[in-house]
Amino acid sequence: MPSGKLDHGEELSYGAARELSEETGLEVDPAHLRLVQVVHHQQSKEISRIGFFFEATQWTGIPVNREPTKCMALEWFTVHDLPEDIIEYPEAGLRGYLDDAGTLVEHNWK
Repeated sequence: MPSGKLDHGEELSYGAARELSEETGLEVDPAHLRLVQVVHHQQSKEISRIGFFFEATQWTGIPVNREPTKCMALEWFTVHDLPEDIIEYPEAGLRGYLDDAGTLVEHNWK
């Protein structure tokens, strides 16, 4: 899944649209992004993060892997056949959304 960090002073939806474009070449108007999931993830005792997951309702372009040094491949998967090597933090957001578990997932907190 495309992801990234906000630039200083950047609105969340604009950052999501920018990252999508940078990583896949797809263009989306931020007005066509719908927030579907928030994940509060504990990576380690010292590091936690909050991820916002959006669904694009309209876009233009054909997806390509624009970051081949960071991403091995750009592929489509059915929701019931996700790859085994998916990173668990984005998987938590995706599964929370697909399983209709509510809008917040608190992941890896002990």
